Amino acid sequence: MPISPTARPTTPPTVWPARGRHVGPDAEGVLRRTLRQLKASQVIDDFLEVPGTGGDSPARVFEARWQVPDAVTVRARLSLAPDLGRGREWTLLAEAEQPWDPAWPSPVTRFWPEYGDWDHDAATGLSLSRINTLPEDDKDARRLLRDSGHGGWCVHVVLHEAMTTDERGRLPLVRWLPPSLRHRIVEHRAAPHQLRVVNWALREFDVEVPRGGAVVLPGIPAPSGYEAEDFAVRTVFLDGSEPADLVAAVMRFAALPQPLPDDADKALTALREDWRLLTVEEELAQERKRVAMYAEALEAMTKSRDLYREAAERAHEALASYHESAEAAPAGQQPSEARTTSPFRQLTRTLERLKDSAKALRPTATAQGKEDTDSESTSSER
Repeated sequence: MPISPTARPTTPPTVWPARGRHVGPDAEGVLRRTLRQLKASQVIDDFLEVPGTGGDSPARVFEARWQVPDAVTVRARLSLAPDLGRGREWTLLAEAEQPWDPAWPSPVTRFWPEYGDWDHDAATGLSLSRINTLPEDDKDARRLLRDSGHGGWCVHVVLHEAMTTDERGRLPLVRWLPPSLRHRIVEHRAAPHQLRVVNWALREFDVEVPRGGAVVLPGIPAPSGYEAEDFAVRTVFLDGSEPADLVAAVMRFAALPQPLPDDADKALTALREDWRLLTVEEELAQERKRVAMYAEALEAMTKSRDLYREAAERAHEALASYHESAEAAPAGQQPSEARTTSPFRQLTRTLERLKDSAKALRPTATAQGKEDTDSESTSSER
């Protein structure tokens, strides 16, 4: 089993991640039309195209919120990257208020239409909803399989056809899977003569495809608890019936604690910290939080003002004491060392206390100012 050189955090059980590629024209227009239709039909509660995602950041960002059974709210954020010549890559992270249930609708269907140009794996360009036949060229087939499973965004399944199949055997695996898994599966089909080539390429993953069977690739890094023999199916009947053993293997794999996919930590942070699609209750809670921060800042400023006032009064007292000592001394003599230095020592101690107190207060005020600036910027963008 492949071992990751560095430990990767585990995907939270409430999070559903996906990444793909839109290869057709007008990806933004497709998203806007789909979101408007879904809101009009009350499939989603609301959506928002986040303003200000152009300029230095050419990616477009869309947010949507909906409810699944038992009134569980789901928030999702889709980022659409610029076209680099191979289509527009999209990254989608959804988070529910409870651990994710595979029976819930796929978040992909809350942004994209059921069928379209969006359903391609970002890493390989292969379809997420149809069967992908391996290339006839051995080198291309090996290269494709070695690239599969890297990144961790999709589950790759390799199936070997023991003999050439008819139309009944050309039904994709995803039709038997729960809704939330249907847009995260890449199904590879190897022809009868390609078994040796396939297993040669899969040595990197320490797995093998049985003749006429299938295997779920572990990916790199492999999830905790993955054992190759538990996710290999010896026989898959391609006669149009449900491949129950293979479906069960995919379900077991999806239930394992999955490593967070490449770059998913940034997308998850953006979903949690940069969320803009607020309900009325959330806006009210945000305003209350802002009022509390203003009150805290005002209290810090009041304390700072009182400290400066105290320091000024003590400085005046020290100077007055010094002048009195100087006037009481005989002509041509300076006041004694004890009398001249005592008021200034008192002043020094006072200023040092003031400096320490100001340092203790300054980070709160500075952080507060930054928070207020960010809040005002958000309000102005709205």
